[in-house]
Amino acid sequence: MDHSGPIIRRKLSDEVLDRLKRLITDGELQPGDDMPSERELMVRFEVGRPAIREAMQALASMGLVAISHGERAKVLKLSARSIINQVDATAKMMLASSKDSLEHLKNARIFFERGMVREAAEKASHEDVERLREIVARQRLALGDAEAFISADMLLHTQIAVISRNPIYIAFSEAMLSWLKEYHTEMLIWTGKESTTLAEHEEIIECIAAHDAEAAEKAMIQHLERSRALYMQKAAS
Repeated sequence: MDHSGPIIRRKLSDEVLDRLKRLITDGELQPGDDMPSERELMVRFEVGRPAIREAMQALASMGLVAISHGERAKVLKLSARSIINQVDATAKMMLASSKDSLEHLKNARIFFERGMVREAAEKASHEDVERLREIVARQRLALGDAEAFISADMLLHTQIAVISRNPIYIAFSEAMLSWLKEYHTEMLIWTGKESTTLAEHEEIIECIAAHDAEAAEKAMIQHLERSRALYMQKAAS
């Protein structure tokens, strides 16, 4: 490595950002706490207001603090959901501008849900299964109401991820379905095919209830591949 180049002076706001992050990661500031005021931080770090404001905006962009007009910024609790939310808008822009990205997302969803349904079949309690059955019952009552039907559909698939008890899986499930719903609703519902969707959901749940991971995975793949085939047929027509 060449160490002979010039030393680049860091922006003041970058140094302030590092120090503010350290206050949070070291536990001096806890989730729910108010951040110190701009005036306090200016005195503490001996810098001007612009450096403080720029660093605070960077913290907000990272999901570490919430800034409200007229109030002090508040420290947020980091979670898988809050981290993924930081890329939500950018991900939607990518999906909206690229057909290839949508295809990649569909592939990723199938790969992901195969694993999730196996986890569910291995770990589901009686209460977990009853919760899934309640969601399908709600979805059946939503026949004729496309928005409610899709919401119940998304909830069912997310609830399968919930059975894993892994918050990262849950957050990914919610994110992928949210992106698909906004830009690719056809994957979730087609007029006249709702009854088939309900029957497939019921079959998946019964496989989970029987703790049959192989059968659950097979049923999930058939369900999602049918969705893909119907979409491709619709897109080509």
